Amino acid sequence: MATRRLYYDDSYMRTFSARVLGCVPAQPVSLPSGPRVAWEVELDQTAFYPASGGQPGDLGCIGPAEILDVRDADDAILHIVDRELQLGEVQGSIDWGRRFDHMQQHTGQHLLSAMFLERHGLPTVSFHLGNDFCTIDLRGPEPDAGMLDGAQRAANQIIFEDRPVNVRYGTASQLAEAGVRKEVAREGILRAIEIEATDLQPCGGTHVKSTGQIGLILVRRCGKIRQDWRVEFVCGWRAERTASEDFYVLRRISDQLSCPSGDIPAAIEKLTAERDAHFKNLHAVLERLAHARNAALIPAALQTPAGLRIVAELLRDAHPELLLPLATEVAKNEKVVALFIHEETGQIVFAQHPSSGKDLPAILKLVLTKTPGKGGGSRDFVRAKLADPRRSLEALEMAKKLLAT
Repeated sequence: MATRRLYYDDSYMRTFSARVLGCVPAQPVSLPSGPRVAWEVELDQTAFYPASGGQPGDLGCIGPAEILDVRDADDAILHIVDRELQLGEVQGSIDWGRRFDHMQQHTGQHLLSAMFLERHGLPTVSFHLGNDFCTIDLRGPEPDAGMLDGAQRAANQIIFEDRPVNVRYGTASQLAEAGVRKEVAREGILRAIEIEATDLQPCGGTHVKSTGQIGLILVRRCGKIRQDWRVEFVCGWRAERTASEDFYVLRRISDQLSCPSGDIPAAIEKLTAERDAHFKNLHAVLERLAHARNAALIPAALQTPAGLRIVAELLRDAHPELLLPLATEVAKNEKVVALFIHEETGQIVFAQHPSSGKDLPAILKLVLTKTPGKGGGSRDFVRAKLADPRRSLEALEMAKKLLAT
């Protein structure tokens, strides 16, 4: 039986009366807190919006039962709840804070998509309303900073004008004649959302009554996603919260850098250049240190009966970046295998001169079997990191034993 969708004509309905037509056990619902036993409820009418078109479904209660999910099943809407309900009259209650947030985001998306199409010829090919932010995927050339800012400003201008947002019904041909943004091939009477003098878009979702209730649109970022461009944005209360959080972060950075917020980009560029210079100097120093330590380590290397020399050391109170240049330098010596582990971090570097003839990946695999970690590499060079750095000495001793046998 088809479910009457009350939200089609009144997205602001918070409570409603309905009849339970059926209630049957459903598959458990997976939630962050774990799986929940569930029942599938069908009502004669509902104000609960089912997940569809990039917008999540509503939450709330039907009588004493908590809504876990709302699903669209052709003409019927199925309510997944946490307990069994008896047939007959029942009261439904929408989680209004969540519903209104979704209304702000979805209407904001219509408006922002219309601005990208109108101003830059970029159609929206998909929309996702997430828990923290929303995205639209645009098809066409990459929108630059000016285009993103222009679309945001144009959308907010219409928000400040508080234009009416209306629900319209008509056939596909009627909506096409009215200038619908995206034509559809479905037959029968279709529902569309109209932002006065701005946009007409087929949509079954919930929306605000006027653009002013969107509050504000903030475009956050844009990046490549397959052949399209994904634009991240927030609207309404999310925009207010996001702007406050961003300002708090900006203020903290400004205080830490001891500069006005407008000078932060230049200050960060300066710090980045200084960091890169220090990093380059550090590596130069470590290369020289590795060369010096190599000269001291080789004479003291453990020599096997087969003539293989093993240089094994647990690095204490040393920079972890010394591992790579030291192992590389030691492995330049013929028939030498270098085994180095940084005690504090559990980082491993094993390297050998090609003349040594050992299978370092196989040795590393055996070591990590006893002292768990992750890593890999080539025949002559492997890197890894132990899950528990406290077992660094145990790992080193095992590697030495495997090479010596």
